[in-house]
Amino acid sequence: MASPDLQGRTAIVTGASRGIGLAIAAALHEDGANVVLTARKAEDAEAAAATVGPNALGVGAHATDEDAARRCVELTLERFGSVDVLVNNAGTNPAFGPLVDQEHGRFAKTMDVNLWAPVLWSGIVWHAWMKEHGGSIINTASVGGLAVGADLGVYHASKAALIHVTRHLALELAPGVRVNAVAPGVVRTRLAEALWRDHEDQVIGSTPLGRVGEPEDIGGVVAFLAGDRSRWITGETIVTDGGQMLVASSGDVSASS
Repeated sequence: MASPDLQGRTAIVTGASRGIGLAIAAALHEDGANVVLTARKAEDAEAAAATVGPNALGVGAHATDEDAARRCVELTLERFGSVDVLVNNAGTNPAFGPLVDQEHGRFAKTMDVNLWAPVLWSGIVWHAWMKEHGGSIINTASVGGLAVGADLGVYHASKAALIHVTRHLALELAPGVRVNAVAPGVVRTRLAEALWRDHEDQVIGSTPLGRVGEPEDIGGVVAFLAGDRSRWITGETIVTDGGQMLVASSGDVSASS
C-alpha cells in the first residue's frame, strides 16, 4: 500500500539506471510518488523507468551537465507540476589507488560527480520549486565518508565532504527543505563489485546482520527520508550497512576470518 505522504509528490533521482539509484526510484514509486530517473544516456534512463512503473519518466542528463540538469527540472515541472524530492545518487570512483599516485583528471572527475553535482542539482531544484514550496533532499553518501581504507582515499574524501555539505545545506535551506544523507555499506552493485564479488564470504563474516547489502535496503531508507514520517529529521546521515561499521570500529579481526 502506498504511503500517503508521497502520494501526488514528485521525485528526481540522479544516476538511477541501475543499482541503488534504480532501487530508490522503485521504492519512491511504490510509496506513491511520481519519479524522474536520470542517467547519462537517455535510452538507459528510459529503460529503467519502464521497469519502475507508469508514473516514472526517464531523462538523459549527466549529473555534472548544468544545462541538462536545468532541462530535466523544467521537464519534471511541465510533466508532473512539482519537484518535492531530490535524490542526489549519481556517483563514480575512477581514482582507485594510493592518494600519492593520483592524477588531477581522475581526482577532479570524482569530486565533480560525487560532490559538485549534488550541490548543483540542489541549487537548481531550490530555485525552481523548493524555495517556495518546500521539499526533501537526500544525498547518497557512503560509510567510506566516515572511515579510511587503502586505495579509496579520493572516493572516501568526496563522500566525507558530501556528508558535511549535507549538514550545511540542511542549515541553509531550513525550515522549508530538509536535507539528509544515507551512507550505504558494501552493497551488491556494479560500482562496489571490487569490494564484494571475489570475497563475499569475508564480507558476510564482517557484517553482523550476515549478508551483503542489496540496493533495496537503501531504497527503503531513502523513501522514509523523503516523506513526512521523517519530518523532524534534517542534517543527518543514516548509516545503512548491516552493522559493518560496528565491526570496523571494534577492531574485531576475528569477525572477518
